[in-house]
Amino acid sequence: MKKKIVLIGAYTLSLLFILGCNPQRHLAGRYTYQTECIGIELDGSQTIKAWGDGRNRADAIEQAYKNAIRDVLFNGINYGKSDCNVKPVISEVNAMEKYQDYFNKFFADGGPYKAFVSEKDESRYHIEVIKERKEAGSQEKYGIIVRVLRPELISKMKADGILK
Repeated sequence: MKKKIVLIGAYTLSLLFILGCNPQRHLAGRYTYQTECIGIELDGSQTIKAWGDGRNRADAIEQAYKNAIRDVLFNGINYGKSDCNVKPVISEVNAMEKYQDYFNKFFADGGPYKAFVSEKDESRYHIEVIKERKEAGSQEKYGIIVRVLRPELISKMKADGILK
């Protein structure tokens, strides 16, 4: 009887040990990458690092450009250097939903948003593509360092009647 209890206890402890020692394998898949500020240029543009997901490199980089513009327009840049302009260009609540037709065309593949992302930066931060990881499915995540032309973006939003 005593031998049976000891044997059951040993099995239980070994089972707990085996289950408790498995390493956590999917931590990076749940991590949220945030757009962060690297610096401000003298012309008012912002050099930022943005992230994008896609089926391949081109799709992920295209999505990162869109995320950079979207964050400057609607969210502001809250991470990175503190000297960056953290206020969003459009502070109106639910502006993306209110002007949905406009922004669907603006952010379409090859749309006008591309004119406000500069791939040529004369500072020490050139476009840099960083392949961070390949996820379980067919998605890849890339980070880019890019310059967003904030003053030109503000002018465009005013000209199109989005900003007053």
